[in-house]
Amino acid sequence: MTVSGTAAPPVLSATRRIAGIGLATAAGVGVAVQSRINGELGVRLADGIAAAVVSFGLGLLVLLVLVPALPGGRRGLAELRGALRSGALRPWQLLGGVCGAFLVATQGLTIGALGVAVFTVAVVAGQSASSLAVDRAGIGPGGRQPVTRSRLAGAVLTVLAVLLAVGDRLGDPGTLVLALLPLLAGLGLAWQQAVNGLVRAASGSALVATGVNFAVGTVALLVAFGVDLAVRGAPGGALPTEPWLYLGGPIGIVFIAVAAAIVRFTGVLLLGLATIAGQVVGAVVLDVVLPTSASHPGPATLAGALLTLVAVLVAALGPAPRR
Repeated sequence: MTVSGTAAPPVLSATRRIAGIGLATAAGVGVAVQSRINGELGVRLADGIAAAVVSFGLGLLVLLVLVPALPGGRRGLAELRGALRSGALRPWQLLGGVCGAFLVATQGLTIGALGVAVFTVAVVAGQSASSLAVDRAGIGPGGRQPVTRSRLAGAVLTVLAVLLAVGDRLGDPGTLVLALLPLLAGLGLAWQQAVNGLVRAASGSALVATGVNFAVGTVALLVAFGVDLAVRGAPGGALPTEPWLYLGGPIGIVFIAVAAAIVRFTGVLLLGLATIAGQVVGAVVLDVVLPTSASHPGPATLAGALLTLVAVLVAALGPAPRR
């Protein structure tokens, strides 16, 4: 059977499923923090793509040191090469980092105008819809997941949540166009999590899967940055001196590694929705406690965030996914 095999072993234990949901939720809080960091870095550099290159590039540098230094990393690289040679893993399944790069780029491009909460809810809508399709197609290491009523209801509720969250901005076409970028990033996020899970299964190492993700994403961002330089010229801002503005890459390492490790226990949709729960809580807290000029969440945004959490519960209380 290949890495993406279609066999359906017994239902996974509830303990592993609950632990996976807890880890995904905690990782989601980290993503909200990463979004604020990369968004602020994009504002400081006056170039969201440049901010994404810095974030992804620093993460890649950490992994270039870490993966070869650890025995598990070296074994994982050897297993990955073997899986590619045998055809158990296809080259296109290594490209999840392209979607991650696009997500990080949208953080730098849009959060300064949208705020973390609206950005996160837009990502949620895209991720929920695509997670259903990815699970149904059996792209991830968990195999095919049925579109049950609870899972479908959870995805629909998240779409309603994004409409509620941006409802007070429907009269601002510029804001709505910006919100399309994180929506598209969310669509790609489910596929990214699925194929990263396949790389983890083939290599036996979540760290190797994370390294592949960052390597591919950095290359994609460098190409985009080269086009950006040719069209717009050099970024208008200087590199900031505050160390916390460079933590986006390390936070991304943790998130990608956790997602690649646990997606086989949760399925793509439940992983995505649990991550979303953490993102929404973290995003709203950040926008309330540390507001920016664009991030003053009103009642509609808070209601949309609450509805997102309800959607996660609806999907999570359904039947356990099969591997």
